[in-house]
Amino acid sequence: MRITGISTHVVGTPWRNLTYVLVHTDEGLTGVGETRMLGRTDALLGYVREAEAHHIRGSDPFAVEDLVRRMKYGDYGRAGEIVMSGIACVEMACWDIKGQALGVPVWQLLGGRVTDRVMAYANGWYTTERTPEAYHKAAQEVVARGYRALKIDPFGTGHFELDHQRTLYAVSLIEAVRDAVGPDTELMLEMHGRFSPATAVRLARELAPFRPAWLEEPVPPENLKALKKVADKVDLPVATGERIHDRIEFRELFEAQAADIIQPDLGHIGGILEARKLAATAETHYVLVAPHNVGGSVLTAASLQLAACTPNFKVLEHFNDFADAEITEVVRGAPYVDPETGCFAVSHAPGLGVEFDVDAAAEFPQQPARFDLWAEGWEQRRPR
Repeated sequence: MRITGISTHVVGTPWRNLTYVLVHTDEGLTGVGETRMLGRTDALLGYVREAEAHHIRGSDPFAVEDLVRRMKYGDYGRAGEIVMSGIACVEMACWDIKGQALGVPVWQLLGGRVTDRVMAYANGWYTTERTPEAYHKAAQEVVARGYRALKIDPFGTGHFELDHQRTLYAVSLIEAVRDAVGPDTELMLEMHGRFSPATAVRLARELAPFRPAWLEEPVPPENLKALKKVADKVDLPVATGERIHDRIEFRELFEAQAADIIQPDLGHIGGILEARKLAATAETHYVLVAPHNVGGSVLTAASLQLAACTPNFKVLEHFNDFADAEITEVVRGAPYVDPETGCFAVSHAPGLGVEFDVDAAAEFPQQPARFDLWAEGWEQRRPR
């Protein structure tokens, strides 16, 4: 079997564009991969077009390791977010093809499953007025849909510091959410790399009474020593990793014991096998895996393949029940959260277990999507 070519499709919403890559073969099988880029969608499409000619066309889709190696190193320049995201889309599609050809789900090809259910947590649910009352109501709706975990960034446009008044307001938002969801629901605290170490530590202590499940990206991702400083001073698990695009770059993070939970995005870190290798390394350091997942249903399906065969997998993020829910229409067999359990069921269908609908995708053309986390009202995800 050989790859005859690829086609790309962008599904657009005002705040995010989702890029889908279909990989076609000479035996009639087609696989699909997906990523979400912020502000770089056209650059990604340009890279994938070049990579098709240089590396992809004519390749054996079963030889995933070889194709990833050539795409990552065969152009000599260091692979960053765009290249690793392009690799991820093609890599996912190759696993999809391989699973379809062999009649087994991808997790079966990666060692077999260790779980039948994968816990989900909700994100994108607080696209409402930024008040305790509105957040209380929105959080209740999350729990009513069966979720046992949810995440929130209550810090507005905070950057490095957060003054006393804004701190009190952030605390009031978290207090309202905890009151709404009760004591048994996990509440993840997102900081989006906003703060200095001192501010992050202070805020973690202010919010500790509400029992956050983790403290996510408390400082900007470029400075590992700053993250270590926070980890050493707080009594909460620290999570990070969505903006690390090469598993090799996690090495110093593990050595420093600077995080308890890593959050690789399968759509940015080179795909399913790259993430599985990273998870295995994390396991040797007693670190859990909770992938960043702000894409659509194909990326969710790929992340669930990883979850099914990964012993140290914790939980999977899910946006599409609350933000741009209509985009699930472009994928047949889209994964969903069972309201009875708050979990995804592990699919036993061949490949990724989903099918991309080109005609449905055409109803959501690419948009000049933009998402600025330091702009007023960013949490509503309604770009001006």
